[in-house]
Amino acid sequence: MRHSEWHRTHRTGWLRAAVLGANDGIVSTASLVLGVAAAGAATQSVLVAGVAGLVAGAMSMAAGEYVSVSSQADTERADLARERRELAELPEQEHEELVGIYVQRGLDRPLAEQVATQLTAHDALSAHARDELGISDTLAARPVQAALASAATFAAGAALPLLAVLVLPQGALLWGTAASSLVFLAVLGVLAARAGGAPVARSLIRVVSWGALAMGLTAAVGALFDVVA
Repeated sequence: MRHSEWHRTHRTGWLRAAVLGANDGIVSTASLVLGVAAAGAATQSVLVAGVAGLVAGAMSMAAGEYVSVSSQADTERADLARERRELAELPEQEHEELVGIYVQRGLDRPLAEQVATQLTAHDALSAHARDELGISDTLAARPVQAALASAATFAAGAALPLLAVLVLPQGALLWGTAASSLVFLAVLGVLAARAGGAPVARSLIRVVSWGALAMGLTAAVGALFDVVA
């Protein structure tokens, strides 16, 4: 009977990107909305500023992820090209290097040599990429995928405070947006904790407290300058 196991670490990559994008979307857009609203702007002006923040933030996230992950991909390609060249020019040294890696991980030398020989015969470059360089298909850099995921999760998070702006009356815009955004952040913190198997209370407090600080400071700036009044 085959024993299958399920681990939460398989979610680490996409969970981090999703939580980061959604959290940034909520916090930055809500903070922008509160800053403009605290300055006395009308609902339409607040909404325009929020939509502009959503578009700018989503594009910024996409561009930042694409550039950073592309740099990672370039480094991976350079390392793989070097490893491919060394395998062609120095196969014995590369084999010994692989044996040494397995010995360090706890295998005795005869078994390490056997494993290295079989893996090299199967796919030498993949074996060295995975065990020497730490590069695998599941962890390889994918710039376009990262950019699209970051933009989408940011936009989804940013849309939530904007929905509050649409439904709230002018008089309740400031406090209503702040309260609803904190609720959105709390829900995000709970979902992230449950998906990652982390303590819910710790995740909730961490997400809400930083979001409240950002929104409070931005609202204070808007109220201080009050450029509309």
